Amino acid sequence: MTAGKARVNYGAAMKSQAKTVNEYLDSLPADRRADIGAVRDVILANLPKGYEETIQYGMISYVVPHSLYPAGYHCDPRQPLGFMSLASQKNYMALHLMCVYGHEPTREWFTKAYAASGKKLDMGMACVRFKRAADLPLDVIGQLVARIPVKAYIRVVETAIAGRRKSKPARKK
Repeated sequence: MTAGKARVNYGAAMKSQAKTVNEYLDSLPADRRADIGAVRDVILANLPKGYEETIQYGMISYVVPHSLYPAGYHCDPRQPLGFMSLASQKNYMALHLMCVYGHEPTREWFTKAYAASGKKLDMGMACVRFKRAADLPLDVIGQLVARIPVKAYIRVVETAIAGRRKSKPARKK
């Protein structure tokens, strides 16, 4: 590290303390801010009515607000139901696609559309990692966002939760 320059860790372990999306963006270095901003612009341009942009779990997040789905996120009902998040990590940026996780038809569509774009997909269960916005097929991201209205997403989540409850073995007393 050179004298006079602070080193900033943008790692996954360092969750943003930003309270607003603008604070989050302002905390990023210029290159990251531009890339996150480009992806955010695509999301906002295609986001169906009803979802809200907020900060959740230290990331820019798109959620189903409690006013539309009072049950909230099943693991923590105090939190609104998450749809998608956008984050700057230490070694990459990430799109957390909760809308793809656990819904095989959407995941299948997404991976096929991504492959057809010619871009390389670096994806875990629901996390798409990228170094620059140019690494993403932004048109596919926009199509993914636009194809899942709020009510349809709620149905998918409720169906998945009900399926998990049925598949769990009964507890011994």
